[in-house]
Amino acid sequence: MKSINKKRERLAQECRDRLLALKSELINRVREQKKAFSTRPQLTGDEADQTFSIIEEQNLLISQERTQKLLLEIDGALERIVRGTFGICEETEEFIEADRLRLIPWTRLSIEGAEIRDARKKFYAK
Repeated sequence: MKSINKKRERLAQECRDRLLALKSELINRVREQKKAFSTRPQLTGDEADQTFSIIEEQNLLISQERTQKLLLEIDGALERIVRGTFGICEETEEFIEADRLRLIPWTRLSIEGAEIRDARKKFYAK
């Protein structure tokens, strides 16, 4: 039992390091995007240029929204590590597969839990 707990602790530490690195990378990317966006020229030119500028702004906002959601997931995973609930599926309350956690360290669902949740969504979508 102790060796299993040690393995889970090592996995949690490995995921924590990965989550912190990813969080730092995402924050830096957002800063760079904001800086690049703020230094671009204002809306000028013909309608095509203005349309292109608006589309570019929309794409930046969509990208930042996705990044914000991922940062929230990362913060949630880091909090679960602190609380000691990291790696436990929210649906099945079983341990999430180690390979899945290594691939998606912010995940809250095991493969089985994700399938259950998807089936429930499909059922209620009808």
